[in-house]
Amino acid sequence: MFWIIQSAISLGILWGIMSLGVYITFRVLNFADLTVDGSFTLGGAISAVMAARGVNPLLAVIIAMIGGMAAGLCTGLLHTKLRIPGLLASILTQIALYSINLRVMGSPNVPLLRVTTIFTWLEEAGFPTRWISFFIGLIFMCAVIALMYWFFGTEIGSAIRATGDNAHMIRALGVHTDTTMILGLVMGNALVALAGGLVAQQQGYGDIGMGTGAIVIGLAAIIIGEVLFSKKNFLFRLAGVVFGSIIYRIVITLVLRFGLKSTDLKLFTAVLVALALYLPVLRSELYQHRQRRRRSNA
Repeated sequence: MFWIIQSAISLGILWGIMSLGVYITFRVLNFADLTVDGSFTLGGAISAVMAARGVNPLLAVIIAMIGGMAAGLCTGLLHTKLRIPGLLASILTQIALYSINLRVMGSPNVPLLRVTTIFTWLEEAGFPTRWISFFIGLIFMCAVIALMYWFFGTEIGSAIRATGDNAHMIRALGVHTDTTMILGLVMGNALVALAGGLVAQQQGYGDIGMGTGAIVIGLAAIIIGEVLFSKKNFLFRLAGVVFGSIIYRIVITLVLRFGLKSTDLKLFTAVLVALALYLPVLRSELYQHRQRRRRSNA
């Protein structure tokens, strides 16, 4: 059981990087970006194809990030320049990415058997096999959180945060909100593609369907993290997103372990996310109920 939980934690950390990308668009920008499902697959496709062709696997992951940046840029331009509503703009990009991902891979699946990856590097170096995914995920996760915490404390990072909080106010201060919106979408989808590239190398293949439901998983991680770290500072909220992803993966692993059919996993995920979304509302209602009782007893 320990190794099952450890494997879930390792996978949760890798997917937590994707959730941090979703956090940028969904929470920081207040933008419902469905590009995520496509950009996650795009990152996995680029990473897998380049690694299979002998490219340095770390370079393959970096180029996968650039692919995610391009996907976010497309959504941003559709929204800001063509004035297409954000949700529809992201759906259009997601649809286009399905064909692009197939073009990149050349087939629905790209195997990475006997191919050098970031994970096989450590395996060949004698690192304990069971801890490789955990170790690599931890390194990338810490680097991403540190860079995000630093960046969103800078002037331009604060402008991006302000754009999501109150676009009219920050526009009145002379900030070009179209630029900050595009930057946020580029950053968010870059992290999503980074996670896709790492997951493809970790699982040993890139697949056209690997990003299906990624946005739901990201939202689940964000909501769970916010419930646990609701009153903490920005750094703790970022860590909470990864922690939420880990909890989500552990829950999924346990319910599969105890008899849930894999075909019911999407249904269970939808119910879990709905409950997670309702928790803040429930907590607010309970708080208001206690306040009313105190006033009536006074």
